[in-house]
Amino acid sequence: MQKRYGMMLASALSLTMMLSACSGGNGGNGGNDGNKGDEGSASPSSSASASASASASGAVSDDPTGGKKVDLSFWTLFSGGDGDNMQAMIDQFNKTHPNIQVKNTKLEWGEYYTKLITAVGNGNGPDVGISHTSRLPDLIDQGVVSGLDEVASATGVDWNSFNPNLLNATVVDGVHYAVPIDTHPFIMYYNKKLLKDAGLLGEDGKPVLEQSADGFVKFLTALKDKLPKNVTPFALSNSNDDPYRLWWALYSQLGGNDVIADDLKTAALDADKGAKAAQYIQDLYTNGYIKKNDPDFYKNFQSGTAAIMMTGVWATGTWESTKGLEFGAMPIPKIYDQEATWGDSHTIILPVTKKEDETKRKAAIVFANYLADNGAIWAKAGHIPSKPSVIESAEFKALPNRSDYASVAGTVKFSKPSTKNWQLRDNVSFKFLNEVWAGKMTPADAMAKMQPAYQKLLDE
Repeated sequence: MQKRYGMMLASALSLTMMLSACSGGNGGNGGNDGNKGDEGSASPSSSASASASASASGAVSDDPTGGKKVDLSFWTLFSGGDGDNMQAMIDQFNKTHPNIQVKNTKLEWGEYYTKLITAVGNGNGPDVGISHTSRLPDLIDQGVVSGLDEVASATGVDWNSFNPNLLNATVVDGVHYAVPIDTHPFIMYYNKKLLKDAGLLGEDGKPVLEQSADGFVKFLTALKDKLPKNVTPFALSNSNDDPYRLWWALYSQLGGNDVIADDLKTAALDADKGAKAAQYIQDLYTNGYIKKNDPDFYKNFQSGTAAIMMTGVWATGTWESTKGLEFGAMPIPKIYDQEATWGDSHTIILPVTKKEDETKRKAAIVFANYLADNGAIWAKAGHIPSKPSVIESAEFKALPNRSDYASVAGTVKFSKPSTKNWQLRDNVSFKFLNEVWAGKMTPADAMAKMQPAYQKLLDE
């Protein structure tokens, strides 16, 4: 599947055009993520470094260097709280692994993938890098990342220690290409005070909400009827990312297959299920449960004028740092047949090098596994750790809110490993679904147009 270095340079410019936002959402309008979101969130506490080594690596070799000193270059795309949390883990790793020293180079998110592809193509790439699961297929296709099975086996990395849903999304053609360290899915937040005022907060501090299509509408109707007129029942962007994420979640809950077939060449949208999911969301706009033309749905929730909102887990840290905001977090409701939601993951990759250094690769995979083992620190920003053992740890359970949505890691519906996933989303799904949310196109018409548009893009 991998191609030569020359292809990387040729495609760097085209990838730049693809860049919209991280898997995360924007603290602003949510529709245009502005290259922000999950890469910046709440800062780590002063005890982060002290607790970083709480979760041991088990059978994984702590020092596969044979006594050699190994320096690893690590390229990341994290800023804000994510950047601080990652640096805390790196610092602790360097202290506990004196023969392996990791240097973190922080790149801007909007430039990261282009610079990574170009640098690897020139033979100047890092020893370790970051990739979203959604980006992996393109990096694999261009020969940017290397397979990990041999080096993982040599150092004792246990793939069974990872959440299988997150891990399987990084396996292409039977090969492990990345070490997942988290998932950052689409979830629901709620304002406890407003729900209590509406009589919809249980004694356990959680919403009184029937998990069904009708139940969710009844819940929103009660919020609309019982709360002041200036309160929005459901804060959500009117376009692009978050309503698309909700559509993908409901489409998946209905059992909708991926929009492309297993051959990765054929459009396979289930039009009936896609239309049903879109109709449900369109009705939420039409019936006034979601504020139309909301200039900033994050601010709407943050200021206490929205009862619920849906976005990615990266918002958890923002709400926690907002004075006076009493909120809770939970999986999005089970509207249809099965629990499912949208999500992505941060993973650790080992980029291809012109001259392979096996000692460095062993050191790098030990570092990657260490980051996954210390996911309780990474979870401070809101992410769900990739290892179930971390979710069961005292350090993770001591964090507020996270345990209330940690189960979502098993219900994230990842896309098939197509190199065109982002174009399919940005250039087709957004285009037609935005027309549905605006009331300019029926869901059925949108699905009828999306199918050939997907196929046209796949044929290019």
